[in-house]
Amino acid sequence: MFDRVVVAIAANPGKTPMFTLDERVALAREVLSGIPNVEVAGYTGLTVDFARKLGLRFVVRGLRAVSDFEFEFQLANMTRHLSREIETVFLTPQEQFTFISSTLIREVALYGGDTSEFVAPAVVKALRGKKVTT
Repeated sequence: MFDRVVVAIAANPGKTPMFTLDERVALAREVLSGIPNVEVAGYTGLTVDFARKLGLRFVVRGLRAVSDFEFEFQLANMTRHLSREIETVFLTPQEQFTFISSTLIREVALYGGDTSEFVAPAVVKALRGKKVTT
């Protein structure tokens, strides 16, 4: 039914990620390289504009907890307002992963904790290369 999946990595000006956009794209490409029909692309600007540019019809978003729902619901409604052709689909994680966030993984990694149960080996290695700044 679908000929491709695009993993879109946004440059969010409201956040300060541990890795640059280019580093995050490179890591995602490495981790997903063995999966056919998966593309990884970084972008700036509105997700709906990026999706429209690539001819995508669906945006898949994750909901870890009820606290995510309100914000994601607002995003989905804005996406629908900006483009009726693009629909948002929500997925929930397995129960044992509902508490995991990138912020938590970053903090555990920065202080030498083991993140290997939650991220791919390439990401574990990249996390270990970062230093704690206090």
